[in-house]
Amino acid sequence: MTMDCVNSMELLAVDSPYELLFKAVLLIPISHYLLGLFFVLLVFLYNFLEMHVLGDLFSGFKGQPVTLTYNSSSQVYHDVVSKCKILHGRYLSTPWLCSPHLQTGFLHFFGRPPFVNYKRQLYITSDGGTIALDWLMNVDVKIPGTQLNDAAQNNGKDPIMIVVPGLTSDSDSSYVKHLVFKMAKSGWNVVVSNHRGLGGVSITSDCFYNAGWTEDVRKVIDHLHCQYPEAPLCAVGTSIGANILVKYLGEDGSNVPLIGAAAICSPWDLSICDRFINRRLVQKFYDKALTFGLKGYADLHHDVLSRLADWEGIKKSRSVRDFDNYATRIVGKYETVDTYYRRCSSSSFIGNVMVPLLCISTIDDPVCTSEAIPWDECRLNKNIVLAITQHGGHLGFFEGITAKSVWWVRAVDEFFGALQSSPLYHRKKEISVPSIDPPESLIDQAPYLNVEEDGMVTAVRSEPIADVGVQHKEDINQNKSEDVIPHAEEIDHSTRDKENAKIELIGSSDITGTLEQDASGITVPVKKCLNQISRHNTKSLWLLAYIAIITTWPIAGSALLVFLKKKFQNFFLGPSLRR
Repeated sequence: MTMDCVNSMELLAVDSPYELLFKAVLLIPISHYLLGLFFVLLVFLYNFLEMHVLGDLFSGFKGQPVTLTYNSSSQVYHDVVSKCKILHGRYLSTPWLCSPHLQTGFLHFFGRPPFVNYKRQLYITSDGGTIALDWLMNVDVKIPGTQLNDAAQNNGKDPIMIVVPGLTSDSDSSYVKHLVFKMAKSGWNVVVSNHRGLGGVSITSDCFYNAGWTEDVRKVIDHLHCQYPEAPLCAVGTSIGANILVKYLGEDGSNVPLIGAAAICSPWDLSICDRFINRRLVQKFYDKALTFGLKGYADLHHDVLSRLADWEGIKKSRSVRDFDNYATRIVGKYETVDTYYRRCSSSSFIGNVMVPLLCISTIDDPVCTSEAIPWDECRLNKNIVLAITQHGGHLGFFEGITAKSVWWVRAVDEFFGALQSSPLYHRKKEISVPSIDPPESLIDQAPYLNVEEDGMVTAVRSEPIADVGVQHKEDINQNKSEDVIPHAEEIDHSTRDKENAKIELIGSSDITGTLEQDASGITVPVKKCLNQISRHNTKSLWLLAYIAIITTWPIAGSALLVFLKKKFQNFFLGPSLRR
C-alpha cells in the first residue's frame, strides 16, 4: 500500500498538471477545434457586420415596421402619406444581405442597376462653371428606341424630377439609375443634376461643390422652371445631395418652385457624422473609402485644385476631415472645418421648409448615423414626414431574394404618385411680396421725426412698427403718402415747382392744411416737426429731457457742486469772520 502511494507521488512529480492538461487537449480531434474556431468567427462577424438574420428568422421574415414621424395636423400626411401603403407597411431586406454593410457594399460594387440611356445637356452657370444635366425621358422608357432631337424635349407640361446625387456620385451610380428608371416608367421626365467636376465634365471655374453648396441646385431648378413654366417640378436628394436639397428648401422657403421633394439618407448634422465615422473600426473603413473617392476627384481636377487649395495636404489626407481641412474649407472660404460642418448642416434649416418633403433614413446607416436625425424638428414642421426603417444600410434597402428592387425607390415613387392626386399638387403658390429694406422702412414708416444738432433727421417711435413685409405694395405706398412724404400728385399744381425746391415734412392725418412757404426754407419744417412731437408724443420730450440730464450730469453736476460749495462757504464763514 505504501509502495503504490510512493509510485503515484513519483508520477505526479514527473508530470505536472499543466502537462497533463496539454496531453488531454491533444487528445481532442482537430476537426472539433476547427468547428469551434468557425463558430467564434461566425459570432464575431455577426456582431461586427451587424447582421440581423436571426431577428428576421424569429419574426418569420415579416420585416420591421416603418416608423413615421409627423405633425398631427400635417396636411402632407393626411392627404399624401396616409395613402402610401409602402410607408405604412414593413421593410424586409434581402436575406443574404441582412447587414447594413452588406447592403452598402453590394450597392457600391454591384447594385444591379437597370439599363439607362441618358441624353446630356451642359448648363453653364454665371461664374463660368459647367453642370452636366443627364435626362431620361418617360418616352424613352415606355417606347424604347425613340429618338428625340432635344435632350429635354417634351410637351412642356409633363412633370419633371430633379435628382441630386451624393458625395462623388453622378448619374452613373447604381442607386441613381434605379431611381431614374423607376420614375421615368411612372411618367416623369427625370434629370440628374451632376455636381461640378463629376459626370465626366471638367471644372471650368474656381468654384467647387460641397455639402452646403446650394447655388447650383437653385440655378438648375430656376432654369428648368423658366424653361418649362407649366411643368410641375419635384426633387430627390440622396446622401450629401439630400443635405444640399433640404438646406436649399430651408433657405428659400416659400419661394421654392417645387411641388414636393424627398431626402434619402441625409447626414443632417455633419459634425455628428464626422465624429461617428471615426468612432469604430468598421466606420473607419468607410472613412478611408470616402477619402479615397475624394482624392480621386481631386486628381481629376489637379490643375485647378492645386492652385486653390493645399495640394500637399490633400495628398496626405487620411480621412474625410483631413480632405475637408486642406481642400473643402479653403475653397469654400470657411474659417475651420467645424465652421464648415456647422454652417452646411441641413438640420438648422428644417423649420423653414415650405413644400411637402418626405425624409427616409435608417437606424443602421453605417455612414449617416441615426444620432443626427432631427426627430423633433421634423415633427414640428407640418410640411415634413419622416420615415425611419430599422435596416437598409446607406442607400441600399435591397429587397427580395434576387435583390433587384430597392425599397426606398418604390416608396419615393408611391409618395409622388399620391402627391400628384392630392390637393397639395394643384395648390396655388402664395404670391411673395419682397420686403422693404429695413433701414428704409424704419425711416419711411416713422410718423415722428427728430432733428438733431448736426442737422440729421432720424426716426423716433414710441409704439412698435407694424410688419410691412406681408402688406401689399400699394398699401405700403398709401401709408407712406399719409405718414411721411406726399406724392407729387397730392401737391397743388400751382406750387409744385416751388415745393420741389424745399424739404417738406408732414405729420399724420390730423394735419389737414398745407404748409406755408417760409423764406428761410428750413426753419418752418423744423418748427412744425417740434410742434408735431409735442402734440403727438409728449413722452418723447420727457425722454429727451431725461437723456439730456443723464448725459450732461458729469459736467453740470460738478459745476453745480462747486457753485453751491462757494455759496454755502460764504454763508457759514461770514458770521464767524464778523465775530
